[in-house]
This record gives sequence, C-alpha cells and structure tokens, in this order.
Amino acid sequence: MDYEKYLELNKEEMIFALQEVVRINSEEGEKIIGKGGEVYPFGSGVQEALEKVLALGESMGFAVKNVDNYGGHIDFTGKTDRIMGIIGHLDVVPAGSGWDFEPYGGEVSDGKIYGRGTSDDKGPVISCLYAMKALKDAGYEPECTIRLIIGLDEETHWKGINYYFEHEPKPDFGFTPDADFPVINGEKGMLIFDFAKKFGASQTQAKGLKLRTLKGGTAPNSVADSCRAVLRSDEDGAYEKIKELVTAYREETDYKLNVKGVGKSLEITVTGVAAHGAKPEKGLNAISIMMDFLGRLNFVNEDHNEFIEFYNKYIGFCLDGSQIGVNCSDEPSGKLVFNVGMADIDAEAGKLTINIRYPVTKDGEEILSKLVAVLDRYDMGLIRSEHKEPIYMDMEEPMVKLLLEIYRKHTGDLQSQPLVIGGGTYARSAKNVIAYGALFPGDPDLMHQKNECISVERLIQMTKIYAEAIYKLASGEYNN
Repeated sequence: MDYEKYLELNKEEMIFALQEVVRINSEEGEKIIGKGGEVYPFGSGVQEALEKVLALGESMGFAVKNVDNYGGHIDFTGKTDRIMGIIGHLDVVPAGSGWDFEPYGGEVSDGKIYGRGTSDDKGPVISCLYAMKALKDAGYEPECTIRLIIGLDEETHWKGINYYFEHEPKPDFGFTPDADFPVINGEKGMLIFDFAKKFGASQTQAKGLKLRTLKGGTAPNSVADSCRAVLRSDEDGAYEKIKELVTAYREETDYKLNVKGVGKSLEITVTGVAAHGAKPEKGLNAISIMMDFLGRLNFVNEDHNEFIEFYNKYIGFCLDGSQIGVNCSDEPSGKLVFNVGMADIDAEAGKLTINIRYPVTKDGEEILSKLVAVLDRYDMGLIRSEHKEPIYMDMEEPMVKLLLEIYRKHTGDLQSQPLVIGGGTYARSAKNVIAYGALFPGDPDLMHQKNECISVERLIQMTKIYAEAIYKLASGEYNN
C-alpha cells in the first residue's frame, strides 16, 4: 500500500497544523465554568488545544468524541470491535525562561519547529494523526479501530485520562508516542511527594539574619532552573558580608548567583539548567545551589538552619538517593533517580516537592518507609501526591519485536535496543500499551527545556514509522 505518497502530499499541511497547535498555550490552568455552564477542567488553553485537534481529525473524515472536556479521541473505524490505541497528550509543562524563540510561536528556523510541546507531545500526536490520514487516503481498511486518544493533564495528575477511561473502553493494545525510539519496554515506578516541616517561633523580634522566603522550580517532574531567596537583617554590614560571600562562592563553583538589595531586604537569585525530572543529570538544580550557599549563613531561626542542613546532608546534588539511603538498582532499569522539583520556604513552614523514579523490580512502599525513618529524626512529614507502579514488557514479546523491526527498517539503526526509562507515560494507563518514540537515539533531548523543538526531517521520519506501525498493528500482525 502506497501510503508514503500521501505522507509526502500532506507534509506541508502537517507542519502548518503542528505550528497552529503549538501556538496554543496549553499549560494546565484552573478549572473554568463556561457561560453555558460547561466545565473546562484544565483551563482555557488546554481546552482550546483539545478542540483544535478534534476539529482537525473531524476535517479528515474521522469520527471524533469529546469526553466532557476531560479528554477525547479520533477514530479510524475498523471491521471489528477491537481497539488499537495511540495515547498522547496536548498539555505542556510551563515554558520557563531563557528561550531564543517565542515558546508559543511555532517558529520554523534552520529546519526546526520551535515551541513548547513540539517534541512533548504535540509533535508526535500530530504525526500520528497524519499517519492515520495517509493510511485513510491510501484506501486502507483496518481490521480493528485505530483510536488516537488525547489526554489533557499528563504532565501533572492524570485526572483527565482516568476520567476518560471511566467513561470509554481501554484499548486492547497500542502505544504512546511520548518517549524514545527504538521502543520502550519498561518504565520505572514513580513517586511524587512533599517533605514538609512546620517551623517554631519565627523570632521576628530577634536581631540577626532572617530567611523571609525561598521559592524554586515550577513542576515536580522538571529540574528547577531558578530559585529566589529573600533575606532580611537589621545588623550593620550584614548585606555587604553576604555579597562578598556570594562573589566568593560564584568564583569557587562557577554557579550563577546574583544578589541585590530590594527595599530593606536582600534578594539572591540562582539560575540552573532545566531538564526532565527523569534525567536530572542533564540539568543543574538551582534549589540545590541555593541551599548549598545558604548553608554557609547563620539564620536567627534555628528551624531554618536545620531545614537547610537537612537538605545539604541528605539531598544536596545527589541524584540517586544515596545520601538519604534509598539508592537501589536492577539489571533491566538501572538506578533510582531522585529529583527535587520545587521548594517553598517562609517563616512558618518549609516544603520540598520530590520526584523519584525507582527500578522496575523494586517496591515503592519500601522506599517511602525508608524516607519516613529519616524524616522522623527531623520532625518532618511526608505528604504523598502520586504513586505510579512500574511497568515492564519482556523484550521477546511480539509487539516489542514488531515495533523494533519497523524502527530499524526506517532508520538503518541496528544497534539501539529496547529501553527501560525513568519517564512516566500513558503506557501505564492501559494494559498492553508501551511507549514508542518519538525522540531518536543521539538527538538532543529538549523536552521540558528551553528552545524545545523538532526537526522537520525527524517529524517526517517518525510519521513514516508511525504509519507502518499503525498499519501492521491494526492489520492483525500483533495479536494479544
């Protein structure tokens, strides 16, 4: 079947469609009630992106469904009642700062489309949709229904996909285009939680150095690329001494710290390097830098000193949890990954938002119990937010072998092997679903980072891969 001809014919249309979707700021927002009483659970931007993509699918002649604005799907109806699912998402992490291009501009430069979501996950979703269109244009009649399922809060709490699957059947098998090629056969377990401590008397009347506020990071699953602390002192010469310490620390470490007076206070800002929380080694955590520096100061409130001391002793710049005693590893998936995504400290309390990715053969509850044992010594609490169990599919499973074969055919890459990743994808939301692409081996990973982009060449290549994968999976070459 000559569907590649239609991929080529639709190429410019696909690029334009992706640009239009990227131009929608679909960072998750507060729930909105429309004029007619309709509920937009994830805010206006996410809603606009959903409506845009559903309308695009409908214009191609596919059946579409909006499931109460919590998600939706686009159907290429097959001959049987089996469903081959493609599960993607349209929400994005916050754009952050430091971009060379408008984060929501969809600008094309040097053969690349720039913007938040181009690689995670709007680009792959549009790619799969146009792969479906090419197959339809070529006259393909699938055995089972091909269903492109659209999630809306994958980057946060998964309320949308959970609601969707409470009202719609789960696919019998399929993939999510939200990770890496050649194919992902496992995902580490994921824990998101807060370390929290209430402080005692703020000692506002005592003389000396006070930590008024500290805030860093924007999301649990991102390496914090900025952190800001505001200090206050009524002692003569205190600010000049701190400025000297900042200068010395900057020269010693080459980290990016700035300090300036703001009214009667002193502001310290740190710039780190953003990265996906599953790969914190690719970034530099601004919160860890700030805590390391603040550990050289002495605050009036001993609770602040103790909280900072705890951070530097048990977390610091350690990315495998070894400092706090939860490091572990296994053969299929490697080491545990420990990321501090956010920090929030004031006179009353301190909170650290932590994201752990643990190996597929380990027990998340055991990891949490080890953490609690350490926290108890500091009278700190652990507040759970999310726990996603690990998933794993053997490399000899037919779907893993089929998807790997298709990838190799289109790339000539015979060396890359199936991967177990630390990232959490919608593959966890249904059985017999694994992640497949869309980041190619060796390409820079700009997901959750500034200047996120996708090359036009890679967009076309992945669409060819997805088209063949959809064709073979929906034709019955994979039977579960």
